[in-house]
Amino acid sequence: MTYPSLAPIAHKDIKPQTSFFSVVTRKDILLHFPYHSFHHFIDYLREASIDPFVREIKITIYRVGRNSGVMKALKNAARNGKKVTAVMELQARFDEKANIKWANSLEDAGVKVVFGVPGLKVHAKLCLVVRKERSRLANYVCVGTGNFNEDSASIFADHLLFTKHIGIANEIASIFEFFNKNYNIPFFNHLLVSPFYLRNSLENNIEREIVNASQGKKAFIYIKVNNLVDFELIQMLYKAQKAGVVVRLNVRGMFSVFSEFDKPENAIESIGIIDRFLEHSRIFVFHNNGNEKMYISSADLMTRNLDRRIEVACPIYDKKLKREIMMQLDMQMKDNCSARDLNNDLENKIRNADKDAPAFRAKWSFINGCVIVSVIYMRKFLICT
Repeated sequence: MTYPSLAPIAHKDIKPQTSFFSVVTRKDILLHFPYHSFHHFIDYLREASIDPFVREIKITIYRVGRNSGVMKALKNAARNGKKVTAVMELQARFDEKANIKWANSLEDAGVKVVFGVPGLKVHAKLCLVVRKERSRLANYVCVGTGNFNEDSASIFADHLLFTKHIGIANEIASIFEFFNKNYNIPFFNHLLVSPFYLRNSLENNIEREIVNASQGKKAFIYIKVNNLVDFELIQMLYKAQKAGVVVRLNVRGMFSVFSEFDKPENAIESIGIIDRFLEHSRIFVFHNNGNEKMYISSADLMTRNLDRRIEVACPIYDKKLKREIMMQLDMQMKDNCSARDLNNDLENKIRNADKDAPAFRAKWSFINGCVIVSVIYMRKFLICT
């Protein structure tokens, strides 16, 4: 059995022959892979490599494609006189040999290669471009949930944020500084960074929902990850559930939560989706008394990710982008074709399969939505030009 081919579509705001920098200056951009083309990111690096105002490019590398356009763009940038730094993780499982080869290739092209942080695996997906604008240096950054890898981006469901937000961009710049000066741990006001602040920040956000629920306020937690096995965070989720917080979990892989309790109305709603694309994004949402906090992250909720890796959870501030992500999350909770209920009996049955509700498959609904939006905007663009 094979699926029909599905070509990725262009993002509605990234138009042909338009500078990425001008687009990101106006608004944050969120790419949803594999629905959007990963070549947007490669084109972004290519533009940076030839832009006369770009001074520096910095990026973390964990896994890349076999014939990586990302690596080619970085080497081209170095040859064009840009200051390029690649933080290369040599202990990426199964990619150790390939990453050593890429590191040597980058160094030969003039790229500065940094081999992570002693004792910590660098798993964060970050890219920083420093550009001179009106006699000042401006930081453009990308934060992702998945690797900068065009091969996996065609089958992994991930998110990539482009932003010029000063707070986020400056903090990502400070992370790259930390890679060079490991003794100087920066302070973060926007990003949640492990192994320094991510665990405590997640626990504080959960605790805030517990307090709000105890005061009779609406309280809500939505977590989407690959794996959820960390004992301390699971205990916090139990505490939240008992306090009346609505807890929804979307976990594709390892799942160690006891989700059903004496009263069905108090159960933690837990699903896992196995479909055409590998669910790979990590998302944390907290109601926060109406001032919703949402993060996309490279981190699963495992002890190794929270305590022994450099991981980043980045806030989503743009309201439209928040709605995009919540729409996708809500679709998945309604899925009755690919979503399975994760219950204590380990039955993993497709949810609502016994009911007469019409079939709803989140993956195809989101694909259709992306296509419709893209067609509408491209028609407007063609008419205007």
